[in-house]
Amino acid sequence: MGLLRNRGLTDEERARIPPGQHRVRNFPVLDVQGPPYHEIPDDWDLRIWGDVTRPQRWGFDEVLGLPAVSEVTDIHCVTSWSKLDTSWYGVPMAWILETVAPLPSATHVVAHAEAGYTTNLPLEALGAPGVLLAYEYDGLPLDPEHGYPLRLIVPQLYFWKSAKWLRGLEFRHGDLPGFWERRGYSNSADPWKEERYSF
Repeated sequence: MGLLRNRGLTDEERARIPPGQHRVRNFPVLDVQGPPYHEIPDDWDLRIWGDVTRPQRWGFDEVLGLPAVSEVTDIHCVTSWSKLDTSWYGVPMAWILETVAPLPSATHVVAHAEAGYTTNLPLEALGAPGVLLAYEYDGLPLDPEHGYPLRLIVPQLYFWKSAKWLRGLEFRHGDLPGFWERRGYSNSADPWKEERYSF
């Protein structure tokens, strides 16, 4: 089915789609409970804490004042769709890492989102090219369905690792499986290796 769905692509586009994936032109919405809100709560903040030298806490206006870049990247959902050339704008993770200065003890990061959602990543995954805290998609503020006001973008992994409605990054020594990882999804989540599930 994936091969049929990928008909009409150029060889270059086809080479960018991992095994078992098919290209979509829309932007499917997948989540557990739907958007937690459509306007930013007065008490909204983003926290970065744990095994870091300089913990941080920023309100949304402060996030908007941080260094920002544009990134165009492909994204891949574990449910088998891939979307090419998605355009994001936000704070580069390289700047975040330099600012908070993870301690030598830090090996993993837990992304904390609204409603208690979490996902886990090895620290080196955050240092990969294109990783950022995004607050715009395709030149506009994020839609509530896609993570407004802020989401993590980790394009080299299946997209559930790119937590929507992000509220914090916890740096820690040792892994701590997140919401989907505790339910059988892969910790490593590499779409090119089809690391969808842990069993």
